[in-house]
Amino acid sequence: MSFLAPSLNSWWWCFLENHVYALRSPPPPRKRTRPMEVICVGPPRSGTESLQQALLILGYDHTYHGWDIVFDEQVHSPGWCALARRKWFGVEDGESGGLTAADFDALLGHSVAVTDAAASVFAAEMVAAYPDAKVVLNMRGDEDAWHASVVRTLVRANSSWAWYLASWVDRECFWAWHVYERYMWPLFFRAPDGDMAGAIKRNGKWVYRGTFSVNFDSRDVIVWVLLIICNIPEHCNMIRGLVPKERLLEWDIKDGWKPLCQFLGKDVPYEEFPHANAATGGWKAREQQAAKVWIERAFWRLFLIASIFTAGGWYWLKRAG
Repeated sequence: MSFLAPSLNSWWWCFLENHVYALRSPPPPRKRTRPMEVICVGPPRSGTESLQQALLILGYDHTYHGWDIVFDEQVHSPGWCALARRKWFGVEDGESGGLTAADFDALLGHSVAVTDAAASVFAAEMVAAYPDAKVVLNMRGDEDAWHASVVRTLVRANSSWAWYLASWVDRECFWAWHVYERYMWPLFFRAPDGDMAGAIKRNGKWVYRGTFSVNFDSRDVIVWVLLIICNIPEHCNMIRGLVPKERLLEWDIKDGWKPLCQFLGKDVPYEEFPHANAATGGWKAREQQAAKVWIERAFWRLFLIASIFTAGGWYWLKRAG
């Protein structure tokens, strides 16, 4: 869902973030007590939740997932927005914008592994911040199926009026929408115009594999020229260029336990490899969880606001009459 709006780096969004929707009791920064061991940098809908469960079974507790960003009992999504702002916009002095292990530890210091959004969006920064961690590039062999899955989930969520309206009424919902629908996914999928849904449909496959075999709309010429001039590296090839071969595993969820365990130096468990979508309902279950918490809460707040205005209007009309 894209509207003409000020830049994310404008005073408008800074005002909303720092004042209107600022958390009443921000959580303290986390501290790292154990080293980061595994960074799974594959894009969304590449078996990230199944991989999280697999790593938990192998003893990597806690393994941080994109759902933690929005469902963590301690709301750290404002912190991820702050890191995304530094990543995409830098800082005024042009020198101190690089993200460090200390920056990430403040948000996921309790975790020894990370997968999904945080790891894919901040892949280059995390690889540099944790030089001793092993890196898993989790992918899906069927690229068309991956792209269809992203459209069914991320694009549909981005097009939801219910979520969008709730984000203006509920503080936690604002941050959940803000971190993903404005900061993380739009720019990960190369949407300088803020149109995340359009960017996924246009650019999703080449961001994933590194080719420009997508249909071209003449209305998007400016966006495409910007992409070509900036020579933005696509995700998978960027990882291959950053990570030494001995530190990198390219893995498909269909590969299961064996290559993953060999790479991590773990024994293969007796249980079957987890498949999160089949076992827990995956995305749909999380949507229902979010709806129960945020949309219901937003509905009752809107109802209360409407009731107050209705009562006030009735009282004013009665006095005027």
